[in-house]
Amino acid sequence: MLLNVPLMIVPFIVFNVVAMGLIGDGSGDPWSSVVLAVPMVSGARWEMNLGDLMVTLGLFLLFFEIMKATRVGASSVIDHLLSTFVLIAYLVEFLLVESAAHAVFFLLMMIALVDVIAGFSISIRAAARDVTIGDGI
Repeated sequence: MLLNVPLMIVPFIVFNVVAMGLIGDGSGDPWSSVVLAVPMVSGARWEMNLGDLMVTLGLFLLFFEIMKATRVGASSVIDHLLSTFVLIAYLVEFLLVESAAHAVFFLLMMIALVDVIAGFSISIRAAARDVTIGDGI
């Protein structure tokens, strides 16, 4: 049953914890704070801020969600339904909560949308291949 938990809920929870000020110093935009800076051979300095890290986490989890979508069976239907609920939660929060009106949250919501669309599309394609017509020849 733990496999049916939509992974896109992780960035949703982390975003809300940071937005509530439970992590960080609570001043300014927490998503623009630099979490990693690497000097490059070219002399430039590559920086990753917290918002970039959140989007990267969302994309990483999207990969595993798409892998989960290739399963066939009743549990995949539950997984798609729960992923749809997570997308609805993203959308409602984006529209109603002031701190969610942020580009990072919008990108996470778009990743959740791709998760739902890809999950249903992959399941439909997989189910179409399982259909046997005639006497199975």
